[in-house]
Amino acid sequence: MPDTQLTAPLVFEDKATANAALTAIYSKIREGGLLTGSFSGMSNQLGLYTDELHYYGDAQSISSSFYNNTLSPSATDLASLWNSSYSQVYAANAVLEGLANSTTLSQEDSGPMRGEALFIRALLHFYLTDLYGEVPYVTATDYRQNSSIVKIAVQDVYAKALQDLEEALTLLPDTYPQPDRVRPNKFAAYTLMARLHLYAGNWEMAANEASAVINESLFSIGVPPENAFLKGSPETIWQLAPGVPGGNTLEGSTFLFVSGPPPGSALREELVMAFEPGDLRFLHWVGSVTDGVNTWYHPNKYKLTLYAGGDQEYSKIFRLAELYLIRSEARARQGDLIGAREDLNIVRMRAGLPGSLAATAEELIDAVLYERRVELFTEFGHRFFDLKRFGRLDMTLEALKPGWENTDSLFPVPAVEIGLNPGVGPQNPGY
Repeated sequence: MPDTQLTAPLVFEDKATANAALTAIYSKIREGGLLTGSFSGMSNQLGLYTDELHYYGDAQSISSSFYNNTLSPSATDLASLWNSSYSQVYAANAVLEGLANSTTLSQEDSGPMRGEALFIRALLHFYLTDLYGEVPYVTATDYRQNSSIVKIAVQDVYAKALQDLEEALTLLPDTYPQPDRVRPNKFAAYTLMARLHLYAGNWEMAANEASAVINESLFSIGVPPENAFLKGSPETIWQLAPGVPGGNTLEGSTFLFVSGPPPGSALREELVMAFEPGDLRFLHWVGSVTDGVNTWYHPNKYKLTLYAGGDQEYSKIFRLAELYLIRSEARARQGDLIGAREDLNIVRMRAGLPGSLAATAEELIDAVLYERRVELFTEFGHRFFDLKRFGRLDMTLEALKPGWENTDSLFPVPAVEIGLNPGVGPQNPGY
């Protein structure tokens, strides 16, 4: 081999090169696929797909298909979401296999890296199954095995993801290996487990896993809304660093604009009007642009574009406010109304709002759904997933989106993938 290259086994004989193989996955996640902050990621596309964003851009763009709910199994741009995600899963599996076969790395060095790779694999499959329904859970890099792998039920994907996370918990550290929180630790795994249990309806487990993070002194929701998305926010559980030295986030470049009409997306009026008077999140997380006649609103959580300089903002994947809302909902569904209201009001107090007047379990659950809408908007598709699991996707979107059909709760599996491996078929209904 040339001096500039290493064979795969050699990569995992040295801590530095093994670590480089792992951190390369975070770069892939940041730059492409479901979790990228660019226009092609879930934050923008699922905002367009639901009731968060209007689209003003090119009618031939894949974003237009999301906005009009006209996704096609043959669309190459849509297929890239599937391909990028499974490419990232492949990379995580390659790290896991490489670490398992290493003859020189100590358990102290390889254990945390294995924990991170398991966490990544669980995270990606979680999003894939919530978007596509039944999907394969891939745990190997052997192309002969993977070329005939079959999809499994959503609950089985959840079970495998939770199994990966349970092992990850035994390997990941309590602290962060770096002060900027760009590498997931044990509390990132707890966060994903809390969300998985919430989505699966395991209310007690969801509340318990959320409490494991909320009770940790590393984190605080006391930071005011205008500082919540700065890279040093104590609310951050896990974030991605910019790919540009001294830069900021892709989300900033995706959502910010300075003149109208917007070049891409802007907030829908329904979301703008949903904020209560005096909500500090509207003041600090919603920006506006006017031409003197029309006014457009945009997400302003990230206030700097990628190349603005200053190295001030990182992309937040997990933050503490979600955990309070997870626990609030889980408690309400178990009948712990006092605890549910306390958690809900912590989020509201940070926003400068009075405590909730919700009194019954049903009222509290509705209040949590509302709070999630104004707290988590344009963050990795929370609104889409919430409406779907609450059973309100059709009733909410049919009136707003002429192209909406009840089968739009799932994305189409790329037709080329079914052609290559019938095991990932049949195609989802409606496509």
